[in-house]
Amino acid sequence: MGQGAVGPAGTLSLAGVLSLAGALAGDSGVQPAGTPLPLDLGHTAPPGGEALSHGRGLDCWEVRKRNSSEWCHFVRSNPDCRLEGGFLDYLDGVFCVFPPRLLPLAVTLYALWLLYLFVILGVTAEKFFCPNLSAISTNLKLSHNVAGCGHQVFSLTTPLHGVTFLAFGNGAPDVFSAVVAFSDPRTAGLAIGAVFGAGVFVTTVVAGGIAMVKPFTAASRPFLRDAVFYMVAVFLTFMVLYFGRITLGEALGYLGLYVFYVFTVVLCTWIHRRQRGEGPTPPSPWEPEMPTDAEERESSGANSGDYGEEYQPLLPSPESSLRILSTALSPLDHRKWRRKPWYWRLFKAFKVPVELVLLLTVPVVDPDKDDLNWKRPLNCLHIVTSPLLCVLTLQSGTYGLYQIHGVFPVWALITLIGSVLATIIFITTSNERPPKYHCVFAFLGFLASAMWINAAATELVNILRTLGVIFQLSNTVLGLTLLAWGNSIGDTFSDLTMARQGYPRMAFSACFGGIIFNILVGVGLGCLLQMTSSQLVVKLEPDSLLVWILAGALGLSLVFSFVAVPAQCFQLGKAYGLCLILYYLAFLCVALLTEFKVIHLSTA
Repeated sequence: MGQGAVGPAGTLSLAGVLSLAGALAGDSGVQPAGTPLPLDLGHTAPPGGEALSHGRGLDCWEVRKRNSSEWCHFVRSNPDCRLEGGFLDYLDGVFCVFPPRLLPLAVTLYALWLLYLFVILGVTAEKFFCPNLSAISTNLKLSHNVAGCGHQVFSLTTPLHGVTFLAFGNGAPDVFSAVVAFSDPRTAGLAIGAVFGAGVFVTTVVAGGIAMVKPFTAASRPFLRDAVFYMVAVFLTFMVLYFGRITLGEALGYLGLYVFYVFTVVLCTWIHRRQRGEGPTPPSPWEPEMPTDAEERESSGANSGDYGEEYQPLLPSPESSLRILSTALSPLDHRKWRRKPWYWRLFKAFKVPVELVLLLTVPVVDPDKDDLNWKRPLNCLHIVTSPLLCVLTLQSGTYGLYQIHGVFPVWALITLIGSVLATIIFITTSNERPPKYHCVFAFLGFLASAMWINAAATELVNILRTLGVIFQLSNTVLGLTLLAWGNSIGDTFSDLTMARQGYPRMAFSACFGGIIFNILVGVGLGCLLQMTSSQLVVKLEPDSLLVWILAGALGLSLVFSFVAVPAQCFQLGKAYGLCLILYYLAFLCVALLTEFKVIHLSTA
């Protein structure tokens, strides 16, 4: 895992330098110059048992067809069984550490760890990545309005922020997972399956659930605009799969299309505001006015340290640095804990270890607070822990463990420099007032949370590939089920909750608008990071019928909504929602039947 980045003499090799550009995507490897990078989207082993995997020897799937006594030797000697870019070798663990009779136990532990990785992704994106993105946009003088933590909002007054910063925050787990999956030809099917599978899930189950929970009138122009751009993105991906390759121009075209989409949103919003006057758009009669940020924070209780004005002392007294540190590192609000039901407490206890580690390593700047969430002792600690986290997660710690002149490790140098800076900041600042350069902590928190998301996404992709080898499942079906469901579960709860609270139009717009970012940036950036100066073509190999069924299902669901919504005069109710949910169930049945070869193409 990343050993090729360091040469035998203790210096960085050429492969390591070339892979550094794609470090956030994992260890991409270095192919011979001029050779297209093959991405096997189906990853289906031929029935003969002697499957070749792009010159890497036997396909790792063959391990289950051998005697259990040969499993460990096969996994350790076969290059196709090497997991790139992660900290743990899951294949070696399940086939070498656990005896064959304990395989169900290993699968159970892996499934629990997979669930916990989704929790890590969700908590990091919601409580650390998105708030720092919001603080960065504030420092860049971009107005914003966040309706719910970690949820994209297409506000008429803030279109640029909604389709860039918030879209990036909401789609971070999806995009990072896609980029990591694209970094290895053997897991590219996970990326296609996850991007398309999440698209089908969100535009059918989530959109249909919103219509069933709260019938509403959809915003006509935003829906038609987003649906058209989404269909163009799906058609572009379908053509790329058909020709079996993606060039540098096409990868840049994905990113360019998203830039054009952002420009279109801004232009349409400007035209709409000019037509209705310069003032803010009044709330529609079928949708209540959005609460303010202060009201949302009070009702949601997102900040564990804010207990409301009734709990604040009448005569504030300065707190000691030790008490500030202990309070800032507490992920539990004891008053809130007593009010919540048992299942909320259980899930909170499940998240506490993750939140504690994140609080120790990721600073958060909150522009809505008077002190900007300045915690002097904790922020000084972040000066040490955040850079240390970044260097130890980059390329699975390869660069952090590199020794300068074979004596002094990089992680020790980072710790030394960070300690000096932390001491200087602690001496020159006070607990009561944040320094003028406090905004720098938002960028540091953004980078640290991005590295956390990348590390969790890498482990997620590796464990999904391991489960695919164990159960003989293709990467595509794992992507459209487990990975797509896991990445979409946060959006599902957020959208349905927003619909119940009386904002179904906003939730419905997020279903079609937010997913555009995932497919365009996920596929475009994922393939772009695989290209070096001498390798400007990534070869795609959709040799599985399931890939075409997935692409066709997404396109058909978009066409159905594009026709059905205007046909109902944008009045969406339970019938429309039920049709979408039944469509997804039918698609899932067809996909699983195709995976298990019940549905297959007849070969003459």
